Amino acid sequence: MEFKALDNKKVEINVDDKIYLRHAIKTHYVQINENYIDLVNQYVKDIYEEGDILSISEKVISLCQNRVIYKDDLKISFLAKFLSKFAMKTTAGVGVSNVYKMQFAINICGPIKVLWAAICSGIGKLFGKKGIFYKIVGQEVSGLDGFYGHVFEEYENFGIRIPDNPNGVCDEIYEKTGVKCMIVDANDLDVEILGKSSNIDIDNETLEKIIKDNPAGQSKTLTPFVLIREKVDIEKK
Repeated sequence: MEFKALDNKKVEINVDDKIYLRHAIKTHYVQINENYIDLVNQYVKDIYEEGDILSISEKVISLCQNRVIYKDDLKISFLAKFLSKFAMKTTAGVGVSNVYKMQFAINICGPIKVLWAAICSGIGKLFGKKGIFYKIVGQEVSGLDGFYGHVFEEYENFGIRIPDNPNGVCDEIYEKTGVKCMIVDANDLDVEILGKSSNIDIDNETLEKIIKDNPAGQSKTLTPFVLIREKVDIEKK
């Protein structure tokens, strides 16, 4: 099989003196309540080999789990309107500068914790430190996607939460398909491993290095799966 990367990405990456190949797998536009086992069987099973690791975008798993929250279900408070005006915007996507995401943070963490996070974030900016707000409010807030239609119009009206039980999902995928996998929250600025198959013996720090350049890409690439293979395994065959 020929490994292919997206236009601005590389197939190979060198991590700790090992070379890994990354193949971005194109899929259809995945909808809410699809089955992630079916998706792996359809797009990955035929090209997967023993020793490979499949990287899965957290968004796809969340959509399959119906982990969405709709704008109509959020009552926007004065605090959300006020704090969202001071939130920093980045090229990675819309954060809590979006009033709906700020309201979600308030609903999940409570107004006192969110206000404290905002104050600490403001102080941190004076000293050039970023990301303090999200460290305080936690992964549920930092991992929230959606609530804007700049890339996919459908995402304008709902937010996509992080997957439920990502480690369990990865073990289920392996049990039912034989594919070792990890679920990642990645963009062109950062990457985080949310869960992985329990039989993957590579630590999270190394896995993050392997996909640190986000080989799945941003925007409308429709490549939520990335097949990872160590190059030495190919040369031995």
